[in-house]
Amino acid sequence: MKIIIVGAGEVGFHIASHLTRENKEVVVIDTDPAAIRRVSDSIDAQTILGSGSSPVVLEDAGIREAEILLAVTNRDETNLVACLMADTLSPTTKKLARIRDADYDGYHEIFRDNPPHIETVINPEIEVVKTIERLMAVPGAVDVGEFADGRVKLVGIRLGEGNPLVGVRLHELGGKIKGARPLIASILREEQLIIPTGKDRLKAGDLVYFISEEGQMLDTLKAFDKHGEPVKRILIIGGGRIGTRLAQRLEEKSLSVKIIEKSADRCTELADILRKTVVLCGDGSDQDLLREENIQDVDLVVTLTNDEETNILASLLAKRLGARKSITKISKFSYFPLMLTIGIEQVVDPRLSAINSILQHIRRGKVLSAISIKGEEAEVMEAVAMETADIVGKPLKDINFPKGVLVTAILRGERVIIPTGASIVEPNDRIVIFSKRESISKIEKILAVKLEYF
Repeated sequence: MKIIIVGAGEVGFHIASHLTRENKEVVVIDTDPAAIRRVSDSIDAQTILGSGSSPVVLEDAGIREAEILLAVTNRDETNLVACLMADTLSPTTKKLARIRDADYDGYHEIFRDNPPHIETVINPEIEVVKTIERLMAVPGAVDVGEFADGRVKLVGIRLGEGNPLVGVRLHELGGKIKGARPLIASILREEQLIIPTGKDRLKAGDLVYFISEEGQMLDTLKAFDKHGEPVKRILIIGGGRIGTRLAQRLEEKSLSVKIIEKSADRCTELADILRKTVVLCGDGSDQDLLREENIQDVDLVVTLTNDEETNILASLLAKRLGARKSITKISKFSYFPLMLTIGIEQVVDPRLSAINSILQHIRRGKVLSAISIKGEEAEVMEAVAMETADIVGKPLKDINFPKGVLVTAILRGERVIIPTGASIVEPNDRIVIFSKRESISKIEKILAVKLEYF
């Protein structure tokens, strides 16, 4: 598979890194010499210094042989023109574009059905708002992914020192959790991703990823000592495009929302845009302002400014002053390993949200969704099992999956099955598959031939 990526920023760089590790042929185009140098020094990908919206540059990149074009620069116009040129030169190439401006929100279907025929428009701001809403709905979760329209959830929970499940072997969880036992897909322990067995014990500090049916979620969370109270009062720090989108979504849910924005001009705009949200003009990291706004009564603080350090400081300060929980926007991947150390657990990143959206469209065939696990060490995919697939009609324990691959859920009509080794996949079942990074290319190759998807 040949993939051309227009844009070598954080999204382009990390998608290229992800794909080259799967032995895909990747070409990266950018006008910034430093960004191109970073790619060529770090990734086994072809690089071209130039504009991805230039037909000459696209020809040099081999657009006619490319299966996919990803236009992910920071400029919506560049991404649109790149897709238009690609559509002119190679109509069969699948095109995905990152477009952030809200003015384009109502035109996504038009872009798909007419030139430039963009199959998928990815708005990372919309995706990160969805991520925040999922985190709000699952108490204590560090990561939340959804499959089967939300009926199945992948949840990442951090185990504290006093957690009652610390020291428990996985095969003993049935006696500790009311209802169906969740399937533990993986454990992230000291930055190492572990595919556990029933004999493995849970340890303090583990980030445990489990699959659970939505109806069993509350019982499972209680077993992990995560007890949620309804989120009713929210303070948003940062009135940019993401903050505005989030406030509008929360208004629809009739929640009490306040938003703090530093720019007086932007505050005036927000007052016109938002109907019920209280707009405050000031510095979200100002202790006196937070106290004046009774921060101790706030259920959730979401820091969404364009400055990483301000978001981190404001989140820490809000929690120190009594806010119940915080969600922090971080856009530098290098900061992620530091967050737990300084006391920040719930982090969102528009770029990572964009990457997850892109992944599902890169996978071959009938992949319905894909989520990258923290650090891109693994991926969870939802796909349709075709009638001719070798996975159909035999117990899972009899199927020779690559190492690090696990079927974590089977969706049959309205029924959700958390599988065992004896479970059998039927034609047209939707299956949720967990795969470690090093096994993705193997399962993709195997399933592309035998299952006619991925």
